[in-house]
Amino acid sequence: MTGDGVNDAPALRQAELGIAVASATDVAKAAAGVVLTDPGLGGVLTVVRAGREVHRRMLTYTLNKTLKTFEIVVFLTLGLWLTGGFVISSTLIVLLLFTNDFVTMTIATDRVQPAALPQRWRVGRLMGAAGVFAALSLLFSFGAYAWVRATQGLQPAALQTVVFLLLVFTNQACIWVLRTDGRLWSQAAGRWMAWASIGDVLLVSLFALQGWLMAALPAALVAGLLMACAAFAVLLDQTKRIVFPRHAIV
Repeated sequence: MTGDGVNDAPALRQAELGIAVASATDVAKAAAGVVLTDPGLGGVLTVVRAGREVHRRMLTYTLNKTLKTFEIVVFLTLGLWLTGGFVISSTLIVLLLFTNDFVTMTIATDRVQPAALPQRWRVGRLMGAAGVFAALSLLFSFGAYAWVRATQGLQPAALQTVVFLLLVFTNQACIWVLRTDGRLWSQAAGRWMAWASIGDVLLVSLFALQGWLMAALPAALVAGLLMACAAFAVLLDQTKRIVFPRHAIV
């Protein structure tokens, strides 16, 4: 709804998006959700585009947060049940929160492509899509952990470092895959998100190599885990092209 006069104020307040034009009265501007500052209605397009960009960032955040919460909870629970001990230390849990959340916060600054059509929150479909991605991420993480445990002969403390790296690397993979409807390489990320993600991977890899706050791992194993997660990102990206249309996440 657009308007400029006192008589338009009730409709501007009740509308889902009330827009007061630049020449509107003070009453109309106070009742509207958006006030244009330039003559004409060209600013409406800017408002719609900005709104859809915000929606896309919120969509990425919601999918990723739901996915990672499900994966971490189930992974740690299954690990405790199957191994009889904690597969990650309390120190690494705290470090995991910092490393994941710093990158997650930069989604708010990411460069996104707004949807061509109006969007609505479909919670059931969002949870369904997140569940599919979480199941795939869980299968990959648990499979990689089981392989390392069976073949590398690592001590329990080193295995906890492996779990930490897997949870950090898969979080990065999921963010890069879910941030766009197209291929994960089809659109460049925002500067802050790109630097935060790259810095996150380099920092946790350095900590694992040097044994800071965790047991040290061989360089070949750290590189192998990183390459495996990169391959998993490509697989997840292919799955996304099936899951997104089926759950109407476009």
